[in-house]
Amino acid sequence: MVQIHRGDTAVTTAPRVEYQTTPAQYKHLKLKFEGPVATLAVDIDENAGLRPGYKLKLNSYDLGVDIELNDALNRIRFEHPVVRTVVVTSGKDKVFCSGANIFMLGVSSHAWKVNFCKFTNETRNGIEDSSQHSGLKFLAAVNGACAGGGYELALACDEILLVDDRSSAVSLPEVPLLGVLPGTGGLTRVTDKRHVRHDLADIFCTTTEGVRGQRAKDWRLVDDIAKPAVFAQKVQERALALAAKSDRPADAQGVALTPIERTTEADALRYTHVTVEIDRAGRTATFTIKAPTGTQPQDIDDIVQAGASWYPLQLARELEDAILSMRTNELDIGTWLIKTSGDAAAVLATDATLLAHKDHWFVRETIGLLRRTLSRLDVSSRSLFALIEPDSCFAGTFLELALACDRSYHLALPDDEARAPKITVAEVNFGLYPMATGQSRLGRRFYDEQPALDAVRARAGQALDADAAHALGLVTANPDDIDWTDEVRIALEERVAMSPDALTGMEANLRFNGQENMFTRIFGRLTAWQNWIFQRPNAVGDKGALKVYGKGDKAAFDWNRV
Repeated sequence: MVQIHRGDTAVTTAPRVEYQTTPAQYKHLKLKFEGPVATLAVDIDENAGLRPGYKLKLNSYDLGVDIELNDALNRIRFEHPVVRTVVVTSGKDKVFCSGANIFMLGVSSHAWKVNFCKFTNETRNGIEDSSQHSGLKFLAAVNGACAGGGYELALACDEILLVDDRSSAVSLPEVPLLGVLPGTGGLTRVTDKRHVRHDLADIFCTTTEGVRGQRAKDWRLVDDIAKPAVFAQKVQERALALAAKSDRPADAQGVALTPIERTTEADALRYTHVTVEIDRAGRTATFTIKAPTGTQPQDIDDIVQAGASWYPLQLARELEDAILSMRTNELDIGTWLIKTSGDAAAVLATDATLLAHKDHWFVRETIGLLRRTLSRLDVSSRSLFALIEPDSCFAGTFLELALACDRSYHLALPDDEARAPKITVAEVNFGLYPMATGQSRLGRRFYDEQPALDAVRARAGQALDADAAHALGLVTANPDDIDWTDEVRIALEERVAMSPDALTGMEANLRFNGQENMFTRIFGRLTAWQNWIFQRPNAVGDKGALKVYGKGDKAAFDWNRV
């Protein structure tokens, strides 16, 4: 239990999940650095689960392990820029990772399981994001049994090397063992990424023993195999070969990720640049993102010197922490209102600095964290409404926040030009922060139809009032000050009265409205099916496969196909 404060009164609440950690606090991961190669060893303490009621045996993981993994990846990105390859391996003998802890899933609520899988997905997607955009390569050195989510972690890497010791195998046994899916991207990566033939994938996903040795290589489940005597040598060779493909710097000094400062109140989270205020009666939360103030560094040496306090990086870290905290700890706050505050010119000046130095490793990693943080908004199962009011600064990078929303309301003040809020489209809105689909949010908005995008580009750099923004299709509605309060109030009252389940499904489908790719299949189709299966008695009923696992009982299935 923890205490938070409402005024001068301490209020006891249920334990909050904290996403901030440091290597000194790790219980499950070990990091080692040797020149361009970092080794991330998964060595899970079975007695250090995030919540009571289960042991993390056989290198199985829970949300606490993934929180450490997310932090470790960011440490490598920012604090160790000379690292070009990350070797992901196990610190235990004969077992790489047996996946998500089954007993943890069995005792967890539906919401916990879903949020756990979502964060796990985002962390694995982040590995692939860094490989694509930042030149950080990943090698899974599978030195033991590798099952379920453990294999899904390996699948996220650029290459998989499996020890050929006659016992180590890769497997996705969730369907036959647990009555659920390999739900953190296993099914999708096997087909879309590794191009395993669909009939072989069918066999692979419906057997419990897995596939080992040469067959695993022949089926494309791994890239290569190596006998135990030469496994370490082969891992080093492949790690260096991957490093040779990277353009990460050879001699740069890293930037320490200092702790994020946050004040937690009963109904608010307060950071330096982000504030979240919760209206529990209205079941809404208002995120206010503040523009930079004061003189900002423009020279790259000054930017690196600023380190974790450099505004774009600090903002990205604070916003990410706020999103993750609200998603996990405030389940019944279903509508998030997105506001901005400050000087739009300061936002655009910071954007210009990002673009001027976008090829420098530190700026590139900062852009990457901003990109992944904005993507967390896209996949959050919350209704997102942007409110563009006086003192707003939805310009450039901040405009992405509004473009990520399901709706945006822009106040029109035709008789008060000075106070009339405006938005500004900038170069960063045309592709610096692609969604999981690979589209810009402007591209998603207009289905990549060129006339509409050309019309918006023609007004880039101009401060657009509500009428101009509405005419270009950049905002949902442009009520004037007479109608504003009632229109926004009615929209929110209607929204919070609707079924959360239906809204989650609707929003996910509408936010990803274009061509599918591997990531949209993971977050859309696969996640939707897993959501459904997680609620079916065949999985979670008293005699469901997930519930009886490890108890010696046989699952009792309803044989009707639905």
